[in-house]
Amino acid sequence: MSDVFEQLVGQDRAVDSMRQHVASPVHAYLFSGPGGSSVRDSLVAFAAALQCPRHGCGACEICRLVFSEQDPDVYFAERSGVAWRMEEIREAERVARRRPLGAGYQIVVIEDVELTTTGASPSSPALLKSLEEPPTRTIFLLSAEEVPRELDTIVSRCVEVKLRALSEEDLASILVREGAALDTARSAAQAANGNLRRARVLVRDVDLATRVARWRSVPERLTGTLATSAIVAQEITASLDEAITPLQELQDEEMARRASDAREMGMRAVANRRDVEAQFKREQRRFRLDELRFGFSALTSVYRDRLIENLDASAGGDARSEYRVGASLRAIDAVAEANRRLSTNVDESLLLHDLMFTLMEF
Repeated sequence: MSDVFEQLVGQDRAVDSMRQHVASPVHAYLFSGPGGSSVRDSLVAFAAALQCPRHGCGACEICRLVFSEQDPDVYFAERSGVAWRMEEIREAERVARRRPLGAGYQIVVIEDVELTTTGASPSSPALLKSLEEPPTRTIFLLSAEEVPRELDTIVSRCVEVKLRALSEEDLASILVREGAALDTARSAAQAANGNLRRARVLVRDVDLATRVARWRSVPERLTGTLATSAIVAQEITASLDEAITPLQELQDEEMARRASDAREMGMRAVANRRDVEAQFKREQRRFRLDELRFGFSALTSVYRDRLIENLDASAGGDARSEYRVGASLRAIDAVAEANRRLSTNVDESLLLHDLMFTLMEF
């Protein structure tokens, strides 16, 4: 790696901002961008550049330690639930008060800070207090997918670094650079919806094309019987489990790499192994949701094609085409409603069965 920022394809404006701040940083930064837009990669790259004597050479031991998340002065806060708890933010503040062991900074990374505004007892006041009274050698690196208005006071204490959604071309370029064949990279990029991490998993997935075809075949397979609809729903549910396998393999490789790094440093085990495993489980859950959203998108495109195909004929008074236009619109609405319900923690199997029973009428 010639430079820690080299990996951030498609984020030229954000990289320029980070380069300007590395030599003389302030106490807090807020990175924001849509899911998968290299937010975490940007956090780690910036942390490495802050710690590196050469501002992110990408080749020294300090850069290596930060990228492997083994630098003792770079703390990645972890949450145990769907929202940040007060005690978790206070633990991050406690770490922020420590003097760095090395010559660099004490860096505290807190991701998804929008989740400090949710839950039974929002923890954003504790985070705000930490940002208002920072030690001189401590830097907070925060991230959020979206920045709600409730975070305005926190935003005012930070320098914002905004990242943009990655295009399919950006994703394919990254995957090819990492060793993927061009056609495979393009297929993974198309199915990743701008999410780099998801693209890196999908490029390993030999069953991706099969799953796309399964989703697109749904309208033709729904013959109007409850039994057929149930079978389709069961097959899709099973395919979600299959889709997770490449991610689990990637996580196993990452854990093995952490273990190797720990041994090189004379440690008997991976530091914070339970936290890492909990993070992996949350990532698997998010991946399943992304896989469902991807499937809903593929399904919507089929009904949209049907809609367009029948519009002209319906305008000419063809009753059958007019019915198909209406049915296609209702089907698109049903898929959109199922997609909305994903955010309510509904059981995936029940959701898919309900959707297939609804779509069989169209």
